[in-house]
Amino acid sequence: MQIRPSPRRLVVSYAHPEAYAPLARAILAKMGFWIVPIEEVPELPPSWATRRPELRIVDERRLGEVPEDMEEDGEPIPMIVLTGRQGITGVDPRIIGAAKRPAGLHDLYRLVQEALEETPRATPRVPTHLPARCRRNGHEWRGSVLSLSENGCLLRSPEPVPLGTQVEIEFLLPRAGTIVTQAEVAYQLVPDFGLVFHSTPAASRESILAFVQSTLAHT
Repeated sequence: MQIRPSPRRLVVSYAHPEAYAPLARAILAKMGFWIVPIEEVPELPPSWATRRPELRIVDERRLGEVPEDMEEDGEPIPMIVLTGRQGITGVDPRIIGAAKRPAGLHDLYRLVQEALEETPRATPRVPTHLPARCRRNGHEWRGSVLSLSENGCLLRSPEPVPLGTQVEIEFLLPRAGTIVTQAEVAYQLVPDFGLVFHSTPAASRESILAFVQSTLAHT
């Protein structure tokens, strides 16, 4: 199963490559967020080079380079600022958030989602087909994980699972081993169920995140 590319959203970067964590820009591009250095904008196809960016990512040391232009609706073009440990200071209505350099995929994804999406998702997810075991009230059955994120999964289950109930789910993650975590059945996407993980061991969360990022990077 392949990830369908999202429609491209133009994000202009006023930051050097080392201000981003490895693969962060490449993975976001595959998810539809095209982060283009300001120096490369003139090299874009005319239909893109003349467009106003939907978002800017700016190293705080380069804030003076950013024009004070507006979107078509008169609102300022939003900015994410890459900064140090101290965070951002001062008031600038264009700034919607900040991330510490070098900015990692998770932090950037969350901020970009908040800036551009009507229904933001906190963490990226990837399609999968992982056999799973589910347990509830002493009963065990088999299912399949159809998509996976650090925070949850989409489960195909041959047995109905009441919404709001707690289950234990176990699945084998390639190159990482067995993941076992508690989860809440949060929603139904007929015929499947959306599970939100909780009480997941830190090592398991790190393994899931690494799997998601690796899958996105090589899709």
